Amino acid sequence: MKIKTVRVLLLFFMILVSCSSGGGGGGSNTTTTGGGGTTPNPPSTGGGGGGDNGTLSINLTDTPFGDAQAVLVTFNEVQVHRSGSGWVTLPFAGSASSRTCDLKKLVGAQNVLGTGQLPSGHYTMIRLVVSGSTLYFNKPSSGSACSSSISPPSGQNAPLEIPSGEIKLNREFDIGTGGLTTILLDFDGDRSIRETGNGRYMMNPVISVVSVAASPKRQSVPGAR
Repeated sequence: MKIKTVRVLLLFFMILVSCSSGGGGGGSNTTTTGGGGTTPNPPSTGGGGGGDNGTLSINLTDTPFGDAQAVLVTFNEVQVHRSGSGWVTLPFAGSASSRTCDLKKLVGAQNVLGTGQLPSGHYTMIRLVVSGSTLYFNKPSSGSACSSSISPPSGQNAPLEIPSGEIKLNREFDIGTGGLTTILLDFDGDRSIRETGNGRYMMNPVISVVSVAASPKRQSVPGAR
């Protein structure tokens, strides 16, 4: 009888061990959803991709206003809209806080407005902010067409009133990882500037996207310098 009792106790103990190890241990691979059910945790996707950048360069050319020797326009901000992320600021050339361009010097030429590295991806819009503009009637400006600071020429001038200095251009483009995307904008001076009377002038900036060109990522060549 004692042997049977020991066997029964051992069998009972084995059943308890089996039950405790077989149930309820799988909860660490699920996450609770709003509906009360469970879904498997997604697998890890690794790093954050912080190095996935490309270079964007926005250049400016002009169809000028014919009645002036110089048309100085100051840009305070250049932004592009990244799909799914929002607005991203493109640095001005030379990392300046603003950039002034003489539109008369951009006739048949072009100059860099903003350039820098941005996250790669799909972009849907360009936004420019013009903070000020002045017409100069007697002399052209000196120096380069675009700079962080252009010395205004002497002589007769007239400020340009700007009802809305914000221009949004609906143009989609892509920035590839390690590549270069170059956009050319045309600031149409003749259509942007009009005389309102009594020596006053008004600017409603008319800017169009002339071209978008993308260059692929450069491949390194062994032994090249």
